[in-house]
Formats: sequence, C-alpha cells, structure tokens
Amino acid sequence: MKDDQLLRYSRQIMLPQVDIAGQQAFLDSHVVIVGVGGLGSPAAMYLAAAGVGSLTLIDDDVVELSNLQRQLAHAESDIGKSKAESAAATLRGINSETKVHVVNRRVGAAELSQLISRADVVLDATDNLETRFAINRACLSAGIPLVSGAAIRLEGQIAVFDSRVSTSPCYECLYKAGEGGDLTCADNGVLAPVVGIVGSMQALEALKLIGEFGEPLVGRLLLLDASNMQWREMKLPRDPHCAACGTIEESPA
Repeated sequence: MKDDQLLRYSRQIMLPQVDIAGQQAFLDSHVVIVGVGGLGSPAAMYLAAAGVGSLTLIDDDVVELSNLQRQLAHAESDIGKSKAESAAATLRGINSETKVHVVNRRVGAAELSQLISRADVVLDATDNLETRFAINRACLSAGIPLVSGAAIRLEGQIAVFDSRVSTSPCYECLYKAGEGGDLTCADNGVLAPVVGIVGSMQALEALKLIGEFGEPLVGRLLLLDASNMQWREMKLPRDPHCAACGTIEESPA
C-alpha cells in the first residue's frame, strides 16, 4: 500500500476489524452493483470512498428529473444521460483509483452470470422481482454473496444471501415467483433519506463480507419503519423446497 493510500484510508485502517489487511482486501476487491438509482447511488459512493478497487455498474436506464430527489450519484446536468455513465463519473471524482466498469444496456441471464462470476460481492439495488430473481440465480450459480436491499414509502429492508454458508437462504426462499407484484417509487413514493439509509447499509454489509469481519446479515432480514424509526429483525431459514436453492423436490400432485 502506498503512503497516500495509508493516509487516505487511515480512519479505517485504525479500526482493529479492518487494519492493513482489511484495507488491502478492499483495494483488491471487485463489487458488482445492479442498479445505480436510489439504493445503488449511496452504496456505490461509499464503496468507492472506502477504497474498493473495482466497481461494475449495471443499469440500462437514463437520468430523469424525478430521480434527483434521492439518486445522489446524479446531478441536474446529467438529465438524459445514462445512469451508469453518470454514476461512474461521480465515483471517479470521489476516488480516481477505483476502476469503474459501466454496463449501460439490458443484459440477459448469460451475460449477467458472466459479469457476476468475476465479483467478490454483488449488490442488488433494483426495483423489480424478475431482475431480482435473475440476480439471485446468478449469484447462487457462481457462489457469490448477494446483498439485497429495498425501499419504498417510509419502509426499507436489507438482507445478505450467501450460498457459501450451508444454512443461508436465498432471495427466493423469502419471495416466491408469482407472489405479489412489484412496488415502485413511481407508484407509491419514497422519502429520500430512506433509500440512503438502506443503500449505505448495503455498502457496509459488502465491506464486512470483503474484509471478513463482524457478523453479516446472513439468515436475517432487517425491516425499517422510518416513520417511527424502528428496526425489526426476522430470522430467515433456508427453504428446502425453494425452487432456486432447495434440496428437496416437491412431490407431484
């Protein structure tokens, strides 16, 4: 590690949970973030600031005026631009040493799996179930831990799914295909700091996984009620009948 890096990251290095070895792990790591909107913006910015060496941003959307209320990686001058490109420019301004790779197109399952297979951690910062299921399956296939976050109205949630842990559930143990519909900010609204809280926590969980310290949110779901500023924790067991990670096949009817 260079002298300027020792100075830059000194406030992290002095933490016994991180130290030199942990900071070097951050510098050597690669994180894939799917979605650089309300959740992905703060997550990406904190990961770049913390010294994550390589970030891949996947988002095929463009910046709109209504995004600026909560998607802090984008500015008024970015309206109409690719979200992935806009966020990448912001991250390079935060930390020029972080390598930022941009995927500003819709990717199919095969390409998504290829992109995820190169990561140490994947962050799901998307807002639709179909994409979330695809990310979950790709992470399961590659054995890559997944940090999943969601926020709507004044509510948020976060969990970590890590198939390297034998007891860990996957995203589809929590949500089954065909159950319920997508809740979007466009239809339901969201208070700006709520996505910031959840996105920042996604970055924190990613760093814990990379640095191998603390207790990641594996097998646990945190639920935020921001209106009353209350957190609830739910235990998430692995579902042996899960269509994605289950070990027990359903009997035919």
